[in-house]
Amino acid sequence: MKFLLSLLLLTTSVVSAQAQPYKIFNSEGKEVSFKKMSKSLQKADVVLFGELHNNAIAHYLQVKVAKEMVENSSKKLIVGAEMFERDQAEILQNYVKGNLDEKEFEKEMRLWPNYKTDYKPLLNFAKENNINYVATNVPRRYASLVYKKGVEALDTLSAEEKSWIAPLPFPYDKNLPGYVKMMDMFKDSNHSNENFPKSQAIKDATMAHFLVTAWQSNSIFLHLNGSYHSDNFEGIGWYINQYNKNLQVKTISVVEQKSVESLDKEYLNKSNFIIVVDADMPKSYE
Repeated sequence: MKFLLSLLLLTTSVVSAQAQPYKIFNSEGKEVSFKKMSKSLQKADVVLFGELHNNAIAHYLQVKVAKEMVENSSKKLIVGAEMFERDQAEILQNYVKGNLDEKEFEKEMRLWPNYKTDYKPLLNFAKENNINYVATNVPRRYASLVYKKGVEALDTLSAEEKSWIAPLPFPYDKNLPGYVKMMDMFKDSNHSNENFPKSQAIKDATMAHFLVTAWQSNSIFLHLNGSYHSDNFEGIGWYINQYNKNLQVKTISVVEQKSVESLDKEYLNKSNFIIVVDADMPKSYE
């Protein structure tokens, strides 16, 4: 009987190990624990958490990272996100500070369709713990304006509108590999337009600008963004370096693989930490 019980426990343990939905690796492809990753992140000034927008594991770990920082770091936590745009920053602040109820907040904000399942938990964690939550992204209509008419079109904006974007003229390097790749991806389509990477850059620049502006001494700014905004230490990270070279930035990237047992070579050095999620995990939306 003892032998059968031991065998059952061993089998259950093996199955559980095989069924693990994600693993964490460092940039060299070595598996690390969540605790080790967290300790490393707590040494940074800024953490760019590059997510896959419909990956539930990524959103779960964002909350887990935030809680770990609050519980175990002497630094003050600040949270910010791509998902909230600068022209609605005051509405967001009023909600987090308790000056606006949830129903009114959700009515006034331009919320992403997956807000309630994927972003609401961390926002409410910030609200409950008096953590500053910053809207960092450029209003989408201005990124669209850049795509259609070029960066010069931003000069036509009012002073108030310009206060919602990175200071003009914003730095831009068309030779950054990420922006070059964007042009290559669409070179044979109707989207092939030299303004396309610039419309991405104004997002990266704006998020970096407002992140740097909101950062405080002895704080950690945890920023949520699509992984393409921070992969390969470019995008937002590159712009942070333009605005404040003294900030130590660490990055996370979420990828999906058929197996989570090892990191595929294509993802090596993609970020400081790579979270590999089983590709069969259900999506938060399709």
